[in-house]
Formats: sequence, structure tokens, C-alpha cells
Amino acid sequence: QVQLVESGGGLVQAGGSLRLSCAASGRTFSSYAMGWFRQAPGKERDFVAAIRWSNGNAYYADSVKGRFTISRDSAKNTVYLQMNSLKPEDTAVYYCAGSRYAVAYHNDDDYEYWGQGTQVTVSS
Repeated sequence: QVQLVESGGGLVQAGGSLRLSCAASGRTFSSYAMGWFRQAPGKERDFVAAIRWSNGNAYYADSVKGRFTISRDSAKNTVYLQMNSLKPEDTAVYYCAGSRYAVAYHNDDDYEYWGQGTQVTVSS
């Protein structure tokens, strides 16, 4: 069983930065892709960013392009989400997800593994 554990969430003022981490553990983890999704209260879970593990190609939602950066450390089985220029509308629970198989990066149904989520709150 693969476990994903997120960390790094918190409260930050608008314009500030946070870096989320997602560490994968458990049986040998071989990922095709890792992604970040977020869910604000009363809203559906939305795609934020994804990275293809083998080559590091990254994909972003339009709402975060230029502000967020996804990266991975293969040696640590960890994926990161650097979030800069945060806005109040970025407030949400952020979830890490992973899949061993090819996915449509923006489609949460394609991902096999999920973390428990970490709260990000951006004050105005």
C-alpha cells in the first residue's frame, strides 16, 4: 500500500508564499505522475498542477500558471508545490495524488493514491 503524506500548509497573507510537500511511502513506489488538487468549501475538487515523474514535465491550471511551481525529488519520493503570490481565492484544502499509470493530468478520477490533505488559508 502506498501512502502519501502532505505537509507545509498554513495561514499566509495575500502576496505571500508557501511550499507544500508530499512524501510517498509504503511498498516500492513507481509513479507515472503526481498531482496537486484543491478543494475550497462548498466547491468541487479542482486540478492545480501535475508532474510526470520520468521526465519532470509539468502541467498547470490556468489559475496558477506563473505563480505555482511543481517539482519532484526522485531520491526522496517527494513532490513539492511552491506557491508564490498567493491570493485569497487560493484558500482550500490541498491534496496530493499519485498514479502508477498514464493519466489525464487534470482528471482526479485517474489518480490511484491520495493524501489526507493540508489546509492553505490566504488572508486578504
